[in-house]
Amino acid sequence: MNRVAGKVVLITGAARGQGRSHAVHLADEGADIIAFDLCEDIASNEYPLATEADLAETGRLVEKAGRRVVTAKVDVRDRAALRRELDAAVATLGRLDVVVANAGIAPLGNDVPVEGFVDAFDVDFVGVVNTIHSALPHLDAGASIIATGSVAGLVPQTGLNGQQALQGPGGDGYGLAKKMLWTYTNSLALTLGPKSIRVNAIHPTNCNTDMLQSPPMFRTFRPDRENPTAEDAKVTFPFMQAMPTPWVEPEDISHAVVFLSSDESRFVTGQQLRVDAGAGLKLGV
Repeated sequence: MNRVAGKVVLITGAARGQGRSHAVHLADEGADIIAFDLCEDIASNEYPLATEADLAETGRLVEKAGRRVVTAKVDVRDRAALRRELDAAVATLGRLDVVVANAGIAPLGNDVPVEGFVDAFDVDFVGVVNTIHSALPHLDAGASIIATGSVAGLVPQTGLNGQQALQGPGGDGYGLAKKMLWTYTNSLALTLGPKSIRVNAIHPTNCNTDMLQSPPMFRTFRPDRENPTAEDAKVTFPFMQAMPTPWVEPEDISHAVVFLSSDESRFVTGQQLRVDAGAGLKLGV
């Protein structure tokens, strides 16, 4: 307990899934939380995104852990709004020590319009950059920046078998965004190293969230079925990992986030940490 006591952490995509899990685990370890989320659907993204009620529940869970929380409905694609809300949150909580740039979407499917490429790239890469760059004026020595990548996004765009790795324009935008996060976080780690601000990325494999448990993802993993179900996809989900599991849980990623947020990782920077049950080994990344 208290591994991040006294720290203030910004988390995007905090209303549910990995983001909510990170907020709760960090609060349990003593951090105050700034929780941002879009709380709206995006037209090119078939599965529903989080709601304002979801974000309010994240806030309630942080307060239940005895920590302070500021929540705000923010689109990470809008840097001006990010700066405005973040400046206000920091004024309320007094500081900022950790940034978890977690917001992401995966608008998969061959029927997704070209806007899916734009939306995926803008949320999954531009949104990360906007979040981190908005936070930089508030960060001092000892701060930690953590970006959420993806093992699936690090394979070649054509996959291992010459087929498209992630379906459709949205899949291409997602894959490109996650690939660029690798280079971006490494470069930023070099830039911020002299200031003793560390920068790392975490690359999960299949993670048991609404993004994974969605029809577009089911079709990606079971292209042989016209309308695959969750049970159909669960048969093939384990093929991604070297270890015998269909997915990891959000808390598995949160444990890594807590470590990278804490002073235990004070000399850990420029790392591409895979929490993937060996998926990267099978994918050759």
